[in-house]
Amino acid sequence: MDGRDLVRSIKAVGSAGAGQRLRTVRAAWRRRRADAAGLPPRGAERARVPGPVRSAEPGPGGGLLRFDRTVLRVTVAVNGAVFWGWDGAEAEPSYALAGRCPEPDPRAVLEPDKDGGWRVVAERVTVVVSRHGEVEVLTPGGVGLRRDLPPRWWEPVGGGPARWMQRSEVAADARFFGLGGRASGPRLRNGTYRLWNTDPGGSFGPDDDPLYITMPVQMVVADAATHLVFHDTSWDGAVTLREGEEGAGSGHDRAGTSELRMEGGPLRCWVMVGTPARVLLTWASLTGAPALPPAWALGHHHARWGLGGEQDVRRIVSGYLDHDLPLDAVHLGIDHYDGHRVFTVDHDRFPKLPQLAEELRRDGVRLVSIVDPAVEAAVGNEVHDSGVALGAFVRDASGRPVEGVARSGEAVFPDFTDARVRAWWGALYEERLAQGFAGFWHDMNEPTSFAAFGEPTLPRSARHDLDGRGGDHREAHNVYALCMARAAYEGLRELSPRERPFVFSRSGWAGLQRYGGTWSGDVATGWPGLRASLSLVLGLGLCGVPYSGPDAGGFDGSPSPELYLRWLQLGAHLPLFRTYAGARAGRGEPWEFGPKVLEHARGALVERRRLLPYFMTLAHLARRTGAPYVRPVWWGAPEDRGLRDCEDAFLLGDCLLVAPVLGPGVDRRAVQLPRGLWYDTVTEQVYEGPGQVLVEAPLSRVPVLARAGAVVPVRGQDGGLELEVWAPARGRTGGGLVVPDAGDGWDEPEIERYVARWEGGRVVVEREGEGEGGVSEPPHPVRIRGLSGTRGQM
Repeated sequence: MDGRDLVRSIKAVGSAGAGQRLRTVRAAWRRRRADAAGLPPRGAERARVPGPVRSAEPGPGGGLLRFDRTVLRVTVAVNGAVFWGWDGAEAEPSYALAGRCPEPDPRAVLEPDKDGGWRVVAERVTVVVSRHGEVEVLTPGGVGLRRDLPPRWWEPVGGGPARWMQRSEVAADARFFGLGGRASGPRLRNGTYRLWNTDPGGSFGPDDDPLYITMPVQMVVADAATHLVFHDTSWDGAVTLREGEEGAGSGHDRAGTSELRMEGGPLRCWVMVGTPARVLLTWASLTGAPALPPAWALGHHHARWGLGGEQDVRRIVSGYLDHDLPLDAVHLGIDHYDGHRVFTVDHDRFPKLPQLAEELRRDGVRLVSIVDPAVEAAVGNEVHDSGVALGAFVRDASGRPVEGVARSGEAVFPDFTDARVRAWWGALYEERLAQGFAGFWHDMNEPTSFAAFGEPTLPRSARHDLDGRGGDHREAHNVYALCMARAAYEGLRELSPRERPFVFSRSGWAGLQRYGGTWSGDVATGWPGLRASLSLVLGLGLCGVPYSGPDAGGFDGSPSPELYLRWLQLGAHLPLFRTYAGARAGRGEPWEFGPKVLEHARGALVERRRLLPYFMTLAHLARRTGAPYVRPVWWGAPEDRGLRDCEDAFLLGDCLLVAPVLGPGVDRRAVQLPRGLWYDTVTEQVYEGPGQVLVEAPLSRVPVLARAGAVVPVRGQDGGLELEVWAPARGRTGGGLVVPDAGDGWDEPEIERYVARWEGGRVVVEREGEGEGGVSEPPHPVRIRGLSGTRGQM
């Protein structure tokens, strides 16, 4: 017995009596005993390296290389992605991939290289394998982007999963991004980042790591090209990053390094090379197109822990209406459940929930329900009993359901890695739809099981189906929430086939975008939490999850009026726009912060509603291209090193640059501009990039700049779609894409392409692909802006 754990047990019981805290103590000891019995000690290990290459066997898109102690499989796919798997590992089965792997590229052929090595040459990339197992990725011009040194394995002598290490080198000028949701990002500094989805057990800030969504996905940006690398194993691991250093003219550069250590699973890797847009297009073709949210989900959401009941919901909605504030959704958390039990309703506080939902929908407001995976372990609980009959719950090594602790008390956990369980769980959402809910908010699905000490999750020895392969929680943990999201999404497609499902999840893994999005989780109230919110959204977008957002205002504590307003202004320009107040945070409605904040909050909410057609267009483009709505300012010019280090502003699509205020007392801020002309969207003052400019940032707004020539679809005063066109630079043309959407359903609307140009002394806007000569008049009203803009100072 660990003395420290005993002390923590006594403290936990003493602080809460014999209630929930006592359950967490029992659960912690139970988890420890389960792992001691179900996971044999590793014991002695045998180190292994590939050794020299002995032979090669060409195959479609590449082939097999046989080394002394292992086999390397290399394949270039038709979409340009490169796959390699050590120990002969194939790309499937994989929870990240969407359907079958892309076909091999028939033009890519394995051929001998110098010094006894081999290479595969494709259109977008060259892969060179040395005779001792180094794998190097080069641009078509022969510039090295990534060099993986020969891997090392440590195999238990008595059998069991091998842990392994892969060290890689990148260009000295390269910068690292990604690895899922990282509060310290979006650029990842030197340090170690764990790959284990984790509930931090309270509010978090920029220094907390890991968090709810970790992914072994890195985007590496360098002068020569951008590449995305994905190590397809869901086991626990860690990545240690170290940026390189250039020799300042001496020619002695130090390469950047990435060292990945995993506790098990296959050593298989995907690499995509090109521009940021190109690599995310390839990534989406591999892992699945992002789900398309219904239009209302791109509006403003409101949530608060501790809603008193139906009248409290009506009071909040009436407050928004009375103060002329746009509102599109209200979220009900665990306090609307009967005893915190999933798929139930507290009928004392919500006696007529379906009628309430219908009443709110008439005002344009949808209800969104929280859904936790934990099921109360009590006979008579319908969800529990039907799950027991199916054998739906995660089991221990002896075959008994694993019990943990959730908000409802002792709980069991569905095994979402079993297709039968996913179908059962997805059908349960029929109860939620009957209650009038239109969307679903997955929480506590890392999965979290409360414990007085140790990790707050299931025992690592817990057994999972893993879609027929069988395995334990060490492999299933990181994909648990991904499989839960799949269960909900596919179930809702069956239950309500005419409507696009709306699901967002606190946890997930590579491929989550196929089923919905995510949110920040319990971000701490404070200026550091505000900054972390932006980091999370940017980083997740670069991992292929375009729909995300924070709890505006923070999870805990009461934000100052200034902080609340600045968070609201940031959230109004992020994909998921949700205000939230935790149990101890007091009220989070805009009118609770005084008339001045209310006035400025109205401006942010009205602007979000005006931009809804643009957000809908970005959603459709994300689905078709994988490009995130929110992008780093270096997105279109990753070779610009000054932009690579900019973390306090972002591009919203191709048209807008948003510079949020992330600190107190700011009324003017510096903005790093990409190349071209940019208009302040309020004053129409024009600035020229590249370079840094000072822009006014009064309390009433944050700086938003429009790219010269941009065509932005907005909501006009009559509620219809209007084209807001920003004058292109003299002698230049501009343009933009618009995807009109009725708001729901599965029709694929046509992409409308527009060009803006000067004709004499006026700006002309035409739609391409229509009418004589391939152009026509726009079918929407056009408003030209920027004609009277004054030149701003650098």
